[in-house]
Amino acid sequence: MPLLGCIADDFTGATDLASMLVRGGARTVQTIGVPDRPLPTGDADALVVALKSRTLPAEEAVAQSLAALAWLRSQGCRQFYFKYCSTFDSTADGNIGPVSDALLDALGSRFTVACPAFPENRRSVFNGYLFANDVLLNESGMQDHPLTPMRDANLLRVLQPQTRRPVGLIDYRSLRAGVEATRARIAALSAEGVGIAICDAIDNSDLEVLGKACLDLPLVTAGSGLALGLASAWREQGVLSSAASADRLEPPHGRRAILSGSCSKATLAQIAEAKAHYPSFRLEAGELMARGGALVEEAIAWAARQDAATPVLIYASSSPEEVRKVQEQFGTQQVGERVEQALASIAHTLVQEQDVGQLLVAGGETSGAVVGALDIAGLRIGPSIDPGVPWTQPLTTGGRPLSLALKSGNFGSADFMVKAWGMLA
Repeated sequence: MPLLGCIADDFTGATDLASMLVRGGARTVQTIGVPDRPLPTGDADALVVALKSRTLPAEEAVAQSLAALAWLRSQGCRQFYFKYCSTFDSTADGNIGPVSDALLDALGSRFTVACPAFPENRRSVFNGYLFANDVLLNESGMQDHPLTPMRDANLLRVLQPQTRRPVGLIDYRSLRAGVEATRARIAALSAEGVGIAICDAIDNSDLEVLGKACLDLPLVTAGSGLALGLASAWREQGVLSSAASADRLEPPHGRRAILSGSCSKATLAQIAEAKAHYPSFRLEAGELMARGGALVEEAIAWAARQDAATPVLIYASSSPEEVRKVQEQFGTQQVGERVEQALASIAHTLVQEQDVGQLLVAGGETSGAVVGALDIAGLRIGPSIDPGVPWTQPLTTGGRPLSLALKSGNFGSADFMVKAWGMLA
């Protein structure tokens, strides 16, 4: 039976978490939504259900999360993990609190932790404040996110209005004092009536301590970093039997392509680097709103004319200022949906008609649209390109395997889109 059943609130967040589990030696399968068909999950140590619930109304996010929990319980999972972004963002009303409350209720549990920290990607929590790229979250660029802006770095203040449970803090002093001190802090907070505890984590040693201290909790909530701590605890217990081969995939084939809908600072830097190496085609959002399918067909035709030995880059990414202008003219939701639909349509054509067998997708919403267009029900998780971003392959392809990397907008080094292909060799 799987050791862990995970519920992720977006697609790239799910692959981020799955990548950390594989890195820890856990054979991991990711599903795209709650499965409605039998999937060959095999001997997986962990199952990750990828939802698209981060920006949904809270009641819809709760319903989807509970459906995912029911499926994971039916697969025999022993512990459960609600995964959100390392920037702790959701809607203004917040889906992190309502979903955490619902999962705790369903599991009959009174207490869980909340730990978005991922130090390797420069996400850390200190005294309850979240830092991104070594500055407070609200100074990191997340204050300008087009869908989920974050203007407060104090996670206790962010979470408390979202949940009916009192929120507390497990600070770095408890973690640095070790596993038993952290367990004692958990017990004390629970006895005080605290239902969700924000957890500090400055480096991976803090995550290892927290993972061991949380092994007996029915539910944990976190970014992907805590998976490293849990996997470390499982290895210590000797319950992972195939750690060395956990990331094995079939050999790659076919043409290579990059699709990007993310407008994050990290992705914009990656696009700038990739353009210096590969031919590129820009889907400017305003032009896309005006021309629609004609521009999509133009991009597809352009891709077909490029050298098959060289990756192609098709992107709709723009600066925050450019995005804001188009959103003001056409509407935020309308622009986002049009970009997702366009890139999903392009992905389908490239894979089905242009022999693209290696596809890198940047942006959570874009990734969700692409896997939907390709009718992918589940993914086997392979080697990491950068922390939190693995190569994957669909569980069933009906032919040659498709190698697919789904990248969260904020993740990856500047040369991510250039170096990624070497990880498949």
